[in-house]
Amino acid sequence: MTIAEDTTGSSRRFNLAAWLSRYGTLLAFLLLIAFNVVATPNFLSLQTLNVNLTQVATIVIVAVGMTLVIATGGIDLSVGSLMAIAGALAPMILMGAIAPTTDPLVVLPLAFIVPLVVAGLLGWFNGFLVTHYSIQPIVATLVLFTAGRGIAQVMTNGNLQVFKNPPFQFVALGHVFGIPTQVLIMIVVVAAAAFLIKGTALGRQILAVGGNEKAARLSGIPAKRVKRFVYVISGVLAGLAGLIVVARNSASDANLVGLGMELDAIAAVAVGGTLLTGGRANIIGTLLGACVIQLVRYTLLANGVPDAAALVVKAALIVVAVYIQQSADRT
Repeated sequence: MTIAEDTTGSSRRFNLAAWLSRYGTLLAFLLLIAFNVVATPNFLSLQTLNVNLTQVATIVIVAVGMTLVIATGGIDLSVGSLMAIAGALAPMILMGAIAPTTDPLVVLPLAFIVPLVVAGLLGWFNGFLVTHYSIQPIVATLVLFTAGRGIAQVMTNGNLQVFKNPPFQFVALGHVFGIPTQVLIMIVVVAAAAFLIKGTALGRQILAVGGNEKAARLSGIPAKRVKRFVYVISGVLAGLAGLIVVARNSASDANLVGLGMELDAIAAVAVGGTLLTGGRANIIGTLLGACVIQLVRYTLLANGVPDAAALVVKAALIVVAVYIQQSADRT
């Protein structure tokens, strides 16, 4: 083999790895759609579209917050537990267990505001542990991953909270111009995060901190403040997803709300092309990654494959996505 031939081969490998890193998620998404159009009955029905969109909405919302955290070089394992806490607080407020009044004009706003504020404060706590005590993010967020669900269980005494409040549940069960409300919320969250990253100085600071924190600090970027900010956003979005889940189910179960969501969110980020080492944030990629994960699960279930198999496929997708990212970076 000549030097010229070797150089050409390396160039081809580089081009393939880079192309897959950039467009692989979209390709997988399109292939899944094509397979289901051919092999899955009623895949093109509005009911199927509605089911998949509503199932993926909460994953996307949480995964967007996870993307911002990972972009700074962090990780947030507490999102599922924060969903459980927010999901426990809202019904308690609606049913008068916390609020001093049952006036709907007071209780309804509180049922949204209080859980989101609490989730944001707990997200700030994660960021505080990471920045003030220099605790590794995976360890810092493991605190609330473990304790957070316990807090939610203590709040509810481990009991299922069944409730009915149509104005509150509109956030999950309502439609605007025929589009599910939770899907519209998902779109707004994705659009806002994409604008944050691409169109603001704060977005550039987030990427700078994740790319090289020391250099970012030397250039005047308040790295600690930026890190705390992304953990707060991750907490708020996890809380929002928790509200949507309990509103959709008309019940809150602290044992189940948000269970495993941290893994789905990290998987969506990885499959979507965001580097798990930080310095990059592909918000649209995260959206596509979540859609791929949801479609994989739907495809397997619709074709008679046990749900447990989806976990294996999800793990394989993460491995492949990380391998492609590393291959693209090495070339």
